[in-house]
Amino acid sequence: MNSNSPSPPAQTSGVVIVTGGSRGIGHAISTLLARRGHTVAINYATNAAPAEELAHTIMAQGGRALAIRADLSQPAQIPTLFDRAATLGPLAGLVNNAGITGTKVRIDEQTAETLDTLFNINVRATILAAGEAVRRMSIRHGGNGGVIVNLSSVAARLGGLPGLVPYAATKAAVETFTRGLANEVAHEGIRVNAVAPGLTATDMVPPETAKLAETVVPMGRVGHVDEIAQAVAFLLSPASSYMTGSVMTVSGGR
Repeated sequence: MNSNSPSPPAQTSGVVIVTGGSRGIGHAISTLLARRGHTVAINYATNAAPAEELAHTIMAQGGRALAIRADLSQPAQIPTLFDRAATLGPLAGLVNNAGITGTKVRIDEQTAETLDTLFNINVRATILAAGEAVRRMSIRHGGNGGVIVNLSSVAARLGGLPGLVPYAATKAAVETFTRGLANEVAHEGIRVNAVAPGLTATDMVPPETAKLAETVVPMGRVGHVDEIAQAVAFLLSPASSYMTGSVMTVSGGR
């Protein structure tokens, strides 16, 4: 290693913010990270009950967690999320998991309003949250380094299912941002990677879409949220200390 290069961040236990961390893939990520010794800041937008319940469960099992309300489509609420998380200790990681599929209609039926909502949550919020994390974790700003993991989708490369083309475009933006930010902060003790799930069993995937897995996924099934969480946990761990700017695909071969 070049003697002038910064030492890799410790990346052991620490405070990790999981946006959209109370349901679906986010719930699985929050649960697994708590089991791995991380203190988890569970972000939610409006529904407090699942987030509070998950935080209570984690603490009952000996972990540390805090449910934090912040609507990431509102830029002013993003610093507040990070300020609340800072009460738990120094930030070690950010998982940009919050996202929506948008309105499922053909492109000639999309409206500017629905597209604004989609891009504000999936792209703008991801970028703004990452910027806030960099300000707090970068050794350039006096931080200890850390890890950012963004949630993408295989739709970024496949173009998306009919009616969800704009969603695919947002995830392509997330992957481009991941690679660019990784290069920008590589010398500041921060690694940036992404996980791209395929068809995964969540409430965002209707039964008819999940049924597609039998024919379009080489492994013949949908993914489980725990399988996505394992990939995220790996990218947050020292086991991936030489990985940055990568997109890990977890899609059953699709």
